[in-house]
Amino acid sequence: MLSGWRDVTARRPWRISAKLLIISSVVTVIGFSAICVNVMLDMRRGEEALARQTLENLATTIESDISRNIEIYDLSLKAVASNMLLPELATVSKPVRHLILFDHATTARHFGAIQVFDADGKLTIDASTLDPPQANRSEEDYFKIHRDNPGAGLFISRPMLFRGAYSIVLSRRISDTDGGFLGVVAGSIRFSYFHELFERLNLDPDDTITVLKRDRTIMMRRPFDLDVIGKNLGTQQSWKPDNLKAGGSYAGQGPVDATPRLYVRSTGPGPMFVVAGKPLNAVFELWQKEAYRIGAVVLALILFMLASTLVLAREIGRRAEAERKLEEMATTDALTGLKNRRKFDQVIDAEWRRAMRQKTLVALLMIDADHFKAYNDTFGHQAGDQVLVGIAICISDSVSRAGDCAARYGGEEFAVLLPGASAADAFKVAETIRGKVQGWSDDQTSSTVSCGIASFVPAVGMDWAILVAAADKALYAAKAGGRNQSVVASLPKLSLVA
Repeated sequence: MLSGWRDVTARRPWRISAKLLIISSVVTVIGFSAICVNVMLDMRRGEEALARQTLENLATTIESDISRNIEIYDLSLKAVASNMLLPELATVSKPVRHLILFDHATTARHFGAIQVFDADGKLTIDASTLDPPQANRSEEDYFKIHRDNPGAGLFISRPMLFRGAYSIVLSRRISDTDGGFLGVVAGSIRFSYFHELFERLNLDPDDTITVLKRDRTIMMRRPFDLDVIGKNLGTQQSWKPDNLKAGGSYAGQGPVDATPRLYVRSTGPGPMFVVAGKPLNAVFELWQKEAYRIGAVVLALILFMLASTLVLAREIGRRAEAERKLEEMATTDALTGLKNRRKFDQVIDAEWRRAMRQKTLVALLMIDADHFKAYNDTFGHQAGDQVLVGIAICISDSVSRAGDCAARYGGEEFAVLLPGASAADAFKVAETIRGKVQGWSDDQTSSTVSCGIASFVPAVGMDWAILVAAADKALYAAKAGGRNQSVVASLPKLSLVA
């Protein structure tokens, strides 16, 4: 019997529950979504890195071009400042003086003519003409800087109108051999140079190129705006230099307008640096389209998976309910509603082995209806069935613990398994059942039951059939003693006491 039950247990298939299926599907959806989100974030970081590299190359290229032109023009200013100290310069004619001073000067259509101002700020020499007009620049910032600061070196002015065109003025101090101030040599780079430089670049309409001095003064900006040109960002409290360090990048709202952009600053050591900016919506435009496409596909798959899971869970629930009902039908006595003999054998086998491991008591009641065969013959099978149902109800009402098992053992015989119950406890339950049965039946159809009780701790090597045999012997003793009574089997001698 034991080996047969184990074979049945071993052959039982593992079944997944609807709740486990839903939980696993939700976990799968969460995991899959997390992977997709991580992939899309990596794609976003890749788009940002590509845009940052492109802007960095752009800013570096522009800065290199500007620095090279400033350096070339500065060489011309140095040459003029140096040649102004030649003693023979005062004795030669104006054309010869021009050749001496400006022979090696850089000329280009965006470069203004070099001019020389004396210590009072008066224009004395102009590379564009032999007879310069009268002019005085003593009040200009570039003149004051060189007059008051001998070590100023190359000075780049704020954007200004110079000789009728918007320009930036480059100037150097002219000093005598003792360091005394002799005047200023100045030239200019017109804004047309920057416009032409920016037009050569393949830029989107909302892309920005900003050229700044080291003191953070905006020298030029694309798109061009005179209200912005010459503005010093150091005066803005909301914008800090640490937001965009040399060679760094910044994503967000900039100091000039409210459009969120990705800004990258050049790394060169020149007198000016360049900041290239691109709107964030343009940086992530392709990524957003791809993200929406992937997101839509993933969402559709998730909805399909969840819908399939719900359908499968419902079907599993229906199947489980059907199997539960089949199992209930297979393990329940159809007439009385108690467990049948097959289920009782399974339960007593499991409880017997548990009591053997834990060395605890296990009790068994064997209950038999008195004079049932005669009653059945007298009143018919339907009346007999009603008696069995009534006895089953009395047993169910008297057995309330979760681990107890009441079963129809066969015919008019019933069994009640009471794990952990002593003989005295089992006797009380038996008397309760007997009393309920006796009180339930009326005088005309008086029904009583006899109860046999056995309770002990299983020893290693013992089979639960011993417990059944002991309870059976006690039941026989109850019937032999006059019926309608409970008898406890005394173990291990199995001597019977009423």
